[in-house]
Amino acid sequence: MKTALVTGANSGLGRAIAQGLAAAGWRVGLVARDCARGEAALAEIRSATGNPHLQLFVADLASQAEVRALAESVLEHFDALHLLVNNAGTAFRERRPSPDGIERALAVNHLAPFLLTQLLLERMTASAPAQIINVGTRMNTAMDLDDWNWERRPYRMMAAYGQSKLGNLHFTFELARRLAGTGVRVNCVFPGVFRSNLGGTDGAQGLFWRLVDRLIGWALPTPERAARGVLRLAVDDSLAQVAGAYLWNGRPIQAPPQARDPEMNRRVWALSLAATGLQDASGHQ
Repeated sequence: MKTALVTGANSGLGRAIAQGLAAAGWRVGLVARDCARGEAALAEIRSATGNPHLQLFVADLASQAEVRALAESVLEHFDALHLLVNNAGTAFRERRPSPDGIERALAVNHLAPFLLTQLLLERMTASAPAQIINVGTRMNTAMDLDDWNWERRPYRMMAAYGQSKLGNLHFTFELARRLAGTGVRVNCVFPGVFRSNLGGTDGAQGLFWRLVDRLIGWALPTPERAARGVLRLAVDDSLAQVAGAYLWNGRPIQAPPQARDPEMNRRVWALSLAATGLQDASGHQ
């Protein structure tokens, strides 16, 4: 039986991905920030799919201590890990530092998947063939690497969100180069625009966005439809050789210029190592 871990799995896209994998017979670990919502999602997925092989992990991904504890728990419960879906994402109307002093969108959207992936990578390599899927967004932006923590600039919600999510692409492309020949591949998937609760529990969905959802939300694709691209990459054998790609609907799309620059990928990697206290393969922090 193949084993997957999905972050942000209690609602929206993450829940749809988790349910799709459960329906396909995978053992699935669901990561949720809130225990009650996580337990409710797990029970509903189990009821819908009849799959008893579901495990809930509770962690606030804004906290690096909780990400580390999550990784330890996953390694304790799962002796193999074939798929990691870094899906959890959020946005904030104002700058809010994480417990580690990091702007919270950057902490959750980029540094949490960076740290979690690194902590689980040895288990995934031992489980190869295995795959990491980073759920990205599509915004033409660039990270300000001289102030990525928003300490000097006026804070803007969408700019902070977009730059933190661009980190997913930098991470994907640099990690793909480092994983060549290991049997573990990594890709970034843009699920498209769909009816989402992004940032809803973090205060990002103000009156304007609630009105937009009420007026045209019915016309947007459901999370279940948006999940198809992620699930296809996970289960379709014809895509088993795809690695280091940025995809939408199963087709490659072009990343913003900054993310296509290998030197910028390496700079973001180095900043991420420093921000998470990790060391690279050469032993340097």
